[in-house]
Formats: sequence, C-alpha cells, structure tokens
Amino acid sequence: MLRGRELHPLPSAYEADEQLLLFPAIQAFISTRILVVQPIFVKEYFNSVLLLNMNLKELQRKAFEEAENIEKKEHLESFRIKYLGRKGELTNILRSLKDLPVDERKSVGVDANKLKIELEQIVAFKEKEIGSLGEESVIDITRPGKKVNLGHLHPLTKIEEEIRNIFTSLNFSVVEGPELETEYFNFDALNIPASHPARDMWDTFWLKEGGKAKERRLMRTHTSPVQIRFMETHKPPFQIIVPGRVFRYEATDASHEINFYQLEGLMVGQNISLANFKFIVETFFKKLFGKNIEFRFRPSYFPFTEPSVEVDIKFPTKGRGDWLEVLGAGMVHPRVFESAHLNPRDIQGFAFGVGIDRLAMIKYKIPDIRLFYSGDLRFINQF
Repeated sequence: MLRGRELHPLPSAYEADEQLLLFPAIQAFISTRILVVQPIFVKEYFNSVLLLNMNLKELQRKAFEEAENIEKKEHLESFRIKYLGRKGELTNILRSLKDLPVDERKSVGVDANKLKIELEQIVAFKEKEIGSLGEESVIDITRPGKKVNLGHLHPLTKIEEEIRNIFTSLNFSVVEGPELETEYFNFDALNIPASHPARDMWDTFWLKEGGKAKERRLMRTHTSPVQIRFMETHKPPFQIIVPGRVFRYEATDASHEINFYQLEGLMVGQNISLANFKFIVETFFKKLFGKNIEFRFRPSYFPFTEPSVEVDIKFPTKGRGDWLEVLGAGMVHPRVFESAHLNPRDIQGFAFGVGIDRLAMIKYKIPDIRLFYSGDLRFINQF
C-alpha cells in the first residue's frame, strides 16, 4: 500500500483513463501526484460514481415512460411507492449519497433532487388529471343542471335604453354633453343669473381653481345646459333628448343622492305648443308604464320655462293609487332662446326634465335610490 505524503509516479492505466479524468478528485491526485489508497480501489470507487449517474438517467427515462401510461389512481399510487416511497428506487439513491465524497455528493445530489421534484410534480399533475376524468365519466342524468351566470345590464342602464328607444321612435335625437360645466351654461344662459333666488334651488359642487380660470366651473346640476349648447350650433326645427348624470351637493336618503341620472327633452319649431308636449309626454309614459295610467298637469315655476307645468301620473293598480310627481316642463323662456342666439319671435318650443332613477324606482318598485349605487349583487342580480 502507498503511504500518504510519498510521491510516486501514477500508473499508466490512470493516465490513459479519460473517464476518470472528468472527476475533480482524480485531477487533484494527478496534479499533486499523491495517492492515499491503492489505485485499484480508487478506480473502482469512481466507477461506482459513474454507475450512479447512469442509474439516475435510466431511472428518469423509465419513470417518465411509465407516467405516460398511468390512467387509474391505483396505478399512480404504485408509481409513487416504486420511485418515491420509503424503499423506492430514487429514495435508495438519495440515501447512498452519504457514502460519496463531498464534491461528488454535490453533483450527484443536485441531479437526484431535481429528479425527485420532477416525479413529485408528475404525481400531483396525474392526481388532478385522473380526478377530472373521474368526474366527467360519471354523469347523473337526474341531477339538475348547473346555472350559468351571465353578465347583464344595470337597472339604470336598462331603463335608459328603454327610454332612448321610445323617444327615437317618436323621431327624437339623442344628444350628450359634458358633466363638467361652466357657470354660464349651467346657470346664466338658462335665465338663472348670480342674483337670481332660483340659484338656491341647486346645491352645487364647485371646482376650486384659484384665480387663473376665466370662468367658474362646476359639476352640472342638471342636463339643461345641453339645450344651450345644441341650440347654438343647430337651426330649428329639432327635437332632442339628453340623458346623463348630474350632481347635487346634498344629504343622501331614500329619495336623494349626490349623483343621479336625468333626462332632458327639447322640441323647438315655429308652431310648437303645450298640446304637442301633452301628446309626447302621454305617449312616452304609456309606452314605459302601460296604457292604463292617468295624467294630471299642474302649474309650476322654473326659471327657464314660461309657462311651467308639472306632470303627475296615477296607476289604477291596487296599492298604487296615489298621484306621483314625475316630470317638470314648460314652454322655453324667451331669454333662453336669446342666450342661444335665436329669435323668440320666430320660434317657440317646450322643454322637460325627468329623473331616470325615479322612473326606475317606480317601474321596478324600488324603495331606496341608494340601492342603485350600492354595488350589492343581491340587488343587482334581480334584474
């Protein structure tokens, strides 16, 4: 036996064995020309390491082939025990790593652990695959079908579409305008100057813009400003509706919200009268709620119409016999035409406004306006 620390030439068999030169330990022996064991044992030892690597590759190939053909749970369990069980083939290789030197233990150990992870993933995937196949293969034809949940329109969107369809069938055009308005279009052009007491009728969200802005701006309190914007750029005759969201700075309760949807209507021509308005309004509500409703027209006041009226409806159905205020309207005020650069002596027309939320509450018997904006699916899914 060769003693440690004694320098001797390596046997020629080692110099010619290229496989063994791949191992760092052998390279170290060659560079230092130091051997601490008999050469025959060194060669046999490292040949066993080569064999271990070959066993891992063969085991991987064999395991992957077997996994392809697994279709039942019992076959999958046998596969798991064979390779990953306490006495499994891969488990035995992992246990044998302790007998290897540190350098070889690291290289072989990395490959062995990588294979273990791959086999565990295969087992997990096959469990799901076999489970899903099992569910599909057993069909109970007496079991009720599963309801498919589909998206649908919000009740406010639904009723707005219905309103649009009714008015377009009456030859009205649908127009939209900005939610962020100027003080001029929201108040001044509609015969509501700064000193007018009617300004107190609207609690307004004003924008804080400092002294740089030329005009004060606000979130519109009604959709009426679109009247002026449209009349400035179009020549009569015309008839339009303006659906949109408006904003009020007020306390919320069952019938009030800080934002809600409103519908503005406008018809302008040479011989437009309240008789035309009465026909349009009655036709609209009968199409929306049914023919068996009654109407009541009451005198009222709005700064942008003169004369002004309010419209009430009454349902003959039991429990809904009270008069309901639904709409404000009137003949367009001459000053409003002048603000839009139109001559009130040549034309006339009517305008009206109605809350879309209120119509939805009446139609769907909803007691609280706040439900529309709650996002509660228990409420939304009923429509």
